[in-house]
Amino acid sequence: MYTPTMSDATTQQAVLSALLWDPSVDETRVGVTVENGIVTLTGTAATNAQRVAAHQAAHRVAGVLDVANEIRVEPPGSLTRTDLDIAQAVRQALEWNMEVPAQIVSTVTNGWVTLEGEVRLLHEREEAERAVRNHAGVRGVTNKITVAPHQVDAAEIATEIQAVLERRAERAAHHIQVKVDGDTVTLTGPVRTWTDRRAIIGATKYTAGVREIVDQLRLDPNA
Repeated sequence: MYTPTMSDATTQQAVLSALLWDPSVDETRVGVTVENGIVTLTGTAATNAQRVAAHQAAHRVAGVLDVANEIRVEPPGSLTRTDLDIAQAVRQALEWNMEVPAQIVSTVTNGWVTLEGEVRLLHEREEAERAVRNHAGVRGVTNKITVAPHQVDAAEIATEIQAVLERRAERAAHHIQVKVDGDTVTLTGPVRTWTDRRAIIGATKYTAGVREIVDQLRLDPNA
């Protein structure tokens, strides 16, 4: 098991500094605690985009093993929008995004967006959520989009992961194990950076039929 090389106090200060320097985040509204390398973010954000930006900023800090994002979205009065306003913005975002299939249905209730429909790729499911979550007034997203059934090939996924890492000039591909159980893929093994981890998971999301990914990858800079 990988042991954090930085103390929790040092990691906390590094995360606070990352939030301070990120123009997308209002760091004065965010609290940070760290335990055994796991960061918990608390407080409020004016938009869901700011909430996500804080999460991403924390994840980029060296020594951070994972991030629990408990930030609440509380838009100021000037940003309050009606459900109709939000629904129109959401629909436009979905229609303009070329990676989102046309059959996605969206509804808005009290600022909360629900997405429904069926897609071919897990990536398309997540792209639909990404496309709508950053709009002013959106308090959160419930993603009910399903991935169409398809025979998942473990060898195909392993080949995709190898190709991704080779493009990044990394050496760790042969350490990654891919296990397929129906439409669920489990990834295990060491990765050198969180960027490698995201690349490996991203390659898996582009495989038809994958509905769920169990991420058991671990951070090991020496891999």
